[in-house]
Amino acid sequence: MCKDCGCSGHHHEHTHHHHDHEHEHHHGEHTHVRPDGSTYTHTHSEAETREIAIGTAILSANDRIAAENRGWFRGRKITAYNLISSPGSGKTTLLVKTLEKLASDGIKTAVIVGDQYGDIDAQRMKATGCAVTQIETHSSCHLDAARVQSVLESAVPEGTEILFIENVGNLVCPVAFDLGENAKIALLSTPEGEEKPLKYPALFAAAELVLITKCDLETALDWNYSLCLKNINQVNGNVQTMRISTKTEEGFNNWIDFLKQKINK
Repeated sequence: MCKDCGCSGHHHEHTHHHHDHEHEHHHGEHTHVRPDGSTYTHTHSEAETREIAIGTAILSANDRIAAENRGWFRGRKITAYNLISSPGSGKTTLLVKTLEKLASDGIKTAVIVGDQYGDIDAQRMKATGCAVTQIETHSSCHLDAARVQSVLESAVPEGTEILFIENVGNLVCPVAFDLGENAKIALLSTPEGEEKPLKYPALFAAAELVLITKCDLETALDWNYSLCLKNINQVNGNVQTMRISTKTEEGFNNWIDFLKQKINK
């Protein structure tokens, strides 16, 4: 069980430092030197202790697989997007509408969906006729490159032009794991408040595009677009932002144009 985020599972690791012990069956008092040169003594049943950056090793392994995924996408001229947001931001509703529009324009898409349990979102998207593959992460709170790689051959039909990877709803853990995507897209819904980019800066710093969703609720929530934009730009001054509402279709055409312009030819 990860003490920091509460998730567990075979695939889940973080960039924290842990300790591994090599046992030589020596006992008694041991003197250790701190980084500042001072020493301290304590009783230890293992004579040697070494610190290993486990998180760094895990991420390095993930990055190697992500690079393989990226080459796989490039070789097939697929543009892949990693969609990251809180639960309830409107990812699935937006994707359903997006898949329908792209299909009507003759653009072939596929979706990989990450959820801890269940396939409710996947079933909604399958109704569009698009190729949709569900990955249940169970106790893990994000997708990683290996999970994605394991389904690519079956999940992405020949001729696919755009792959959407709908990550597990979480503003923290998914950001650290490169999946081989062309870009991360952050979704921030108006009910979440304007301050989220400052509270969870890693996602907004890594994103190529921020979609501000559920803009039809702006007035009802007394939501401040200018303040939200200021907060986003404080974290990432180069990121592109779009206001979007699936209910009123505000910004929807701009979103579709963005996707079409990025298709690999």
